[in-house]
Amino acid sequence: MLNELAPIELIAILAAVTDNQPRVMTLRGGEALPSGPFESSHRSLQSGLRAWIEAQTGHPVGYLEQLYTFADKDRDPRSEYAAASQRISIGYLGLVREQDAAGAGHPAWHSWYQYFPWEDHRNRSPEQLPRITKRLIVWAGDDPMRIQRVDYLFGLNGKAWNEELVLQRYELMYEAGLVDGAEFGRPMASDNRRILATGISRLRAKIKYSPVVFELMPESFTLLQLQRTVEALSGLHLHKPNFRRQIDQQELVEETSEVSSGASGRPARLFRYRPAILEARMLSGARLPLSRS
Repeated sequence: MLNELAPIELIAILAAVTDNQPRVMTLRGGEALPSGPFESSHRSLQSGLRAWIEAQTGHPVGYLEQLYTFADKDRDPRSEYAAASQRISIGYLGLVREQDAAGAGHPAWHSWYQYFPWEDHRNRSPEQLPRITKRLIVWAGDDPMRIQRVDYLFGLNGKAWNEELVLQRYELMYEAGLVDGAEFGRPMASDNRRILATGISRLRAKIKYSPVVFELMPESFTLLQLQRTVEALSGLHLHKPNFRRQIDQQELVEETSEVSSGASGRPARLFRYRPAILEARMLSGARLPLSRS
């Protein structure tokens, strides 16, 4: 049973996509996610979190959803909460459009692939992946359960890579002792990296059945910009004709009368999201049209 005096912390993953990179708002030189204690003066958890985010980062928050409650014992023995019975963190996922921030926590944006470089499969297999899987195979030894987990999570021996299993891969690497230091990705304080992995897993799954990706888009955009944003989030290269066919079939966007300007090559038509489509239906079991090249 949780100690009634256990401190409650609110923690946020603020995600944006800028220049085809999925980026996350961080504090303390990239070591921590925005967070703060829930106080009795806050009207609700979300209002408390919004207040902390704007105070620490100076960044307003639009879309926000509760992610998970982290309450494991011994989450970080070096933490200021180590003497307490348990520390409870309620995580939230927020989607924003990146802008400069100048809050009290010295906020900065970083690509989430700095923390999980093995998750970016857009252009080629990540260079760190063979070293990771080699170490994991040695760790697994002759244990059939460990071997099965490594194969399933990292797409070995005929298993397909599942982009949604970010958290499970990170936890397996943690169990195998591969996440200490900076050899495989940039470290974070406490269990912030695990919380970030949880948020990435949630978002990668959600873009398949909910049009949340449009929270990250400008008011008008090209279909290529939309595709690049989905690719950035999923870490996968998508098949262009199939992607556009899928967008047409789902009737999520409508063409504007404008075209893009300032880019090299032929100007592209601009589109906008059709919010009215939400009243008719939600995406249902949509698959990402992967490139076979």
